[in-house]
Amino acid sequence: MSITTDAMPLPATPRMAPNLATGWLGWARANLFSGWFNSLITLALAFLLVKYIYGFIDWAFVNAVWSVPNDAAGRPNTQACRDLKGVGACWAVVREKHRFMLFGTYPYDEHWRPALACLLFVALYIVSAMRRFWRKELVLIWAGMLTAIAVLMWGGVLGMTFVPQDRWGGLPITLILATFGLAFAFPLAVLVALGRRSKLPAIKALCVLYVELIRGVPLISLLFMASVMFPLFLPEGVNIDKLLRAQIAIILFAGAYLAEVVRGGLQALSKGQYEAAEALGLSYWQKTGFIILPQALRLVIPPLVNTFIGFFKDTSLVLIIGIFDLLTAGKTAIIEPMWQGFAVEVYVTVGLIYFVFCFAMSQYSGSLERELNKGRRR
Repeated sequence: MSITTDAMPLPATPRMAPNLATGWLGWARANLFSGWFNSLITLALAFLLVKYIYGFIDWAFVNAVWSVPNDAAGRPNTQACRDLKGVGACWAVVREKHRFMLFGTYPYDEHWRPALACLLFVALYIVSAMRRFWRKELVLIWAGMLTAIAVLMWGGVLGMTFVPQDRWGGLPITLILATFGLAFAFPLAVLVALGRRSKLPAIKALCVLYVELIRGVPLISLLFMASVMFPLFLPEGVNIDKLLRAQIAIILFAGAYLAEVVRGGLQALSKGQYEAAEALGLSYWQKTGFIILPQALRLVIPPLVNTFIGFFKDTSLVLIIGIFDLLTAGKTAIIEPMWQGFAVEVYVTVGLIYFVFCFAMSQYSGSLERELNKGRRR
């Protein structure tokens, strides 16, 4: 007797997905050309984008003037730029005034000192962004770098001439205000955020009063107060430099806004985290420093960096009290009659410098957020 069995079917050969459904073609078909109306909008926006990009390239590169000759008196002859009549950019103004834009009224022969100070600031940012340097030694690195920057800017030692703060300007002032402002405002913000959640009524009321008072007035008013009113409360014969007064105003203003961001992160944590920390028998500061605060800060990385970027740009408001930051130095560089009418080129250059720093902060925050949230992904 023979036993017959049905033939087993062969496994189906896997087929590749259509090219129009995967990759960038699939994304474009699903998001940009999903219907006739979306396709029409996409084509119209693409036309406008190409048109304006072509116009910008034509203005910024093709028809641009990069340098101008000097006349018999040794002054730049800007007639070639004026003959363009807006058709092309006059980058000669940036080439001629770039040192004043970057360093303001700092002595011309000593420009290597603020240039080196700016490089030290950038190096400090890079080192601080690397997680392998997040140790106690980082405080010593900050102290050493800031001391070297102060020596370079002031001078008076190691054979360098002394330069008062009234002569400082340009990019170093912007970096000084932003770096010290955010470095001191962030610890202040953490303490204020914890104080607002305190069970002690006096501490909570004081923190609430500080936040609501500072956030209820614009930064310009605080700068005026620091510049005009603050010296009136000092003892006779005691005078604080104008730059330091502006720095204090920026720290107080940034601290109030950052405190609310940190408080939002503290409130976003579940109550179980607090209860688990208390069950371990930790003290208040141990619970806050090791369990609560790290998780809260991880949750609010995007709004924190957004606030950092905003205050980096808000340092330009110090021009109202006579401090030459990067933007003010750029505006002052074109007050000469021969360069008037070429402000767009200067503002584009200054805006590009701001963009580089802000974009770097944005990209770093994104990478840091992805790295810290790896353990929470499912």
